[in-house]
Amino acid sequence: MSELALAIDIGGTKIAVGLADDDGTLVHQARLPTPNGDAEIVWAVVESLVAEALAVAGGRVRGVGVASAGPIDVPNGTVSPINITEWQRFPIVERVSEVVGCPVRLGGDGLCMALGERWRGAGRGARFMLGMVVSTGVGGGLVLDGVPYGGRTGNAGHVGHVVVDPAGGPCSCGGRGCVETIAAGPRMAQWAREQGWHAPADADAKELADAAAAGDAIALRTFARGATAVAAMIASVGAVCDLDLVVVGGGVAKAGALLFDPLRGALHTYAGLDFIRELRVVPAELGGEAGLVGAAALVFSAR
Repeated sequence: MSELALAIDIGGTKIAVGLADDDGTLVHQARLPTPNGDAEIVWAVVESLVAEALAVAGGRVRGVGVASAGPIDVPNGTVSPINITEWQRFPIVERVSEVVGCPVRLGGDGLCMALGERWRGAGRGARFMLGMVVSTGVGGGLVLDGVPYGGRTGNAGHVGHVVVDPAGGPCSCGGRGCVETIAAGPRMAQWAREQGWHAPADADAKELADAAAAGDAIALRTFARGATAVAAMIASVGAVCDLDLVVVGGGVAKAGALLFDPLRGALHTYAGLDFIRELRVVPAELGGEAGLVGAAALVFSAR
């Protein structure tokens, strides 16, 4: 077996741990739901999955890459995920290092998604790229001039909190009018209900997509609204970063043409400058594996 990286992907819905070789191929992966409870209950899930992966690897790995929902603090090795309220400045790098005993590198989940897609997915070869996830939240990561760009704290590319509606509603981040308040799956389902969409109380973006595919007018309008917000954000980030590619993944993106057709149409409205009009928007290819592959990339890029 070739040299392996241990990859950890921490999100508000699930925690995944895998092993990847130096070609970015996942040779082992396992995931569990992110539990409710105090910080140590959440950590216990991470620790159990790491122990399982170490057993598969024979106890030896080159290093560990951690992809985490943000905000994160790379200089201090801590994470404070918005959707894991029990973890505030949780010392993830220190805790993982104690268990594994080798170097640990931390990155935002959006950045790792971008790295995974650039290495093994739809972003191969892109030099100026935004990788983003539209799911329970909206996240992203930047590759600029072929190099992952995390910014001062590791939070660069946090595109879900680009303001697209200055008069919009409150966001979980503490701001208002963020694209996440319009395009995240739960917010889309909530808005559709407010417009009269009749659905079970636990219906989410998947059920909304099914309704839109069946021609439900409210569901279609909801997807168009979310796609327009994402397009406005992409045009803004594209103008600032001079991007050539945006790769979009996540649960909402699985709706396919229901999201991408109105998104690309709206992008023409907002992308007036020639260099933004050349920007391509494509679906992600790696699905739920992108974060793990990108976390592994953090290890192998450290050579």
